[in-house]
Amino acid sequence: MITIGTAGYSYQDWIGPFYPPGLDKRDWLEFYGRQFSFTEVNSSFYRMPHPYMLARMAEKTPSDFKFAIKAYRGITHDRNNCAEDCRQLAEAVKPLVELGKLACILVQFPTSYHNTRENRSYLADISRYLEVYPTTVEFRHKSWAQPAVFSYLRTLNLGYVCVDEPRFDNLMPPMVEATASPAYVRFHGRNHEKWWHHQEAYERYDYLYSREELAEWVPKLRELEKTAGQVYVAMNNHYQGKAAINAKMLQELLISS
Repeated sequence: MITIGTAGYSYQDWIGPFYPPGLDKRDWLEFYGRQFSFTEVNSSFYRMPHPYMLARMAEKTPSDFKFAIKAYRGITHDRNNCAEDCRQLAEAVKPLVELGKLACILVQFPTSYHNTRENRSYLADISRYLEVYPTTVEFRHKSWAQPAVFSYLRTLNLGYVCVDEPRFDNLMPPMVEATASPAYVRFHGRNHEKWWHHQEAYERYDYLYSREELAEWVPKLRELEKTAGQVYVAMNNHYQGKAAINAKMLQELLISS
């Protein structure tokens, strides 16, 4: 199964492009859940989530809705208290697990996280601490773009996050690999000009994919589905609701393929 959604849903600039003007912010997730059956929770990156918060979110969505929980930045960026941070995160997602609504834990490393022996060992720690939950890993630095890395992820039962993003020498190329189930794909947009040089953080994600660009991914997604069974696709080009537009566009392309 290929399940498509967006990287987050709580954006003020989605009022108009996606959310009807006047819709109470407390009703956004319920409205979103009528359009899509999957989303990423981004707030968990900035602050360790509380089980009650995730339970409340689960209550507002249909029974088959899934959440990918982005790992707290202490795990991916600070990296000085992995065991305790992973323990707290595992405790936080229990309500989603009990309701069958956890897609996976998304571990997104920064570009500064290179392929070194120490960092490979750290992946093994994460795998051990979160072993009972499906966990996917997104690398930004190109040093991870090696067959040996994919083999290593398979031994750890960690899913590789495929990315579509601007082409830069130091970033990961668009490699399509399934190293565990679920498979995972993130579309960051292809705003080459604003990726590194921007005044506001949202500018790098200000990009609308064309049907032709998304159509390139249809056979790749089918291949991931064949290998992993379940594929989650998250559109992260979120500025002014472009992620929702492209998520629906990709759904249509898959239906017609």
